[in-house]
Amino acid sequence: MTDNAERDSSRATQIAAKRFTRRTLLKSAAAAGTLAAVGPWYVKNARASSGELRIFAWAGYFNDAVLAGFEEATGIKPIYVPFATNDEQLNQLRASGGSGFDVIMPTVDRVPNYVEQGFVQPLDESKVEMDRMIASAIKGSAENGGVVDGERYFAPTHWGTEALCFDRQAAPLTYGASLGDLWKPEYANRVTVRGHSGLAGIGRWMEAQGKLPHPFVEGFKDEAKMRAIWDEILKVAVANKPSVGQFWNSANEALGAFQANGCVIGQNWDETAVALQKQGLDIGYLAPIEGAFAWMEGYSILKDAKNVDQAYAWINYFLRPEVGAAFAASKGTNSVAVGAAEHLPEEARRFFNEAFPQDAVEKLWWWPVQETWYVSLRNEYTDRYLAA
Repeated sequence: MTDNAERDSSRATQIAAKRFTRRTLLKSAAAAGTLAAVGPWYVKNARASSGELRIFAWAGYFNDAVLAGFEEATGIKPIYVPFATNDEQLNQLRASGGSGFDVIMPTVDRVPNYVEQGFVQPLDESKVEMDRMIASAIKGSAENGGVVDGERYFAPTHWGTEALCFDRQAAPLTYGASLGDLWKPEYANRVTVRGHSGLAGIGRWMEAQGKLPHPFVEGFKDEAKMRAIWDEILKVAVANKPSVGQFWNSANEALGAFQANGCVIGQNWDETAVALQKQGLDIGYLAPIEGAFAWMEGYSILKDAKNVDQAYAWINYFLRPEVGAAFAASKGTNSVAVGAAEHLPEEARRFFNEAFPQDAVEKLWWWPVQETWYVSLRNEYTDRYLAA
């Protein structure tokens, strides 16, 4: 890709991110903690639908109440199989030749990986209730991987972030804190990060200091630039590795870092902070001054899906404001369903406002598309970091 094309790609990503204004996000934020009753649309489809739906999705996302609510509303029996990481999901599909499930749950920036492998089918947008999504989610998902060669392969349902998670007593933070604050001497052996995104966090911190050979985002489009960038990142990461008390790679590992392994600060998902708060821990969550990493999740339908109509029913179920809001609020994420904010409980509003004060929403940093070559190279640097 030429330098001009790279700049255009970067600019498109930035424009999409900026359209997620604070007001829009509050309108689309997750809501009530219980699933509300749904309207006549579901009663009608419950009579018309039957069979089952095989769902491959993130671990811990769907409890019995969520699954039972879908079955009661639609007459479709959901069969949920969890995975822990995007790479695990992709590797499982490679092993099975892309079969075994109907619906998968990728993050939007990884959708091109599934398209490249021939695992997913284009969505029939006439069967997805697109008018129930906030406009910025439709556009943002299209520009960041959900649309490939003019066809949509991904229906967004919620979004979230990875930012600073901290013990309010042992590691108090206020807005203006940096991704680089993780590596302060006072937190030695008490930091928790995920391997690859921890490296990305160091990269963005270094970029803000003018210490990278190229803009960080250019490494997603050019292998030579990525190597030059990540060579510098790796040096800083290895030098600061003694500060890491525990690496995490799954939701449970992230929780354990704070619960049992002495960590007081980390770069974590919002859902980690929400879960720890629900357990009574005095944990805060805050966007760094460089901008929180932002991701969007939703559903894609496998090319070999046996239950396609049921898959569309599942997607549309989470676009109902009551359902999407309840689901997202339970995870500490944010629904893309129009009207979800009307169901937002005070606790969720408070969490959002504390995490994203002042201009934090405008500074969200959306993960660019991660092509297969990039993921392979990223994993190589991550392995070198973990082994150092």
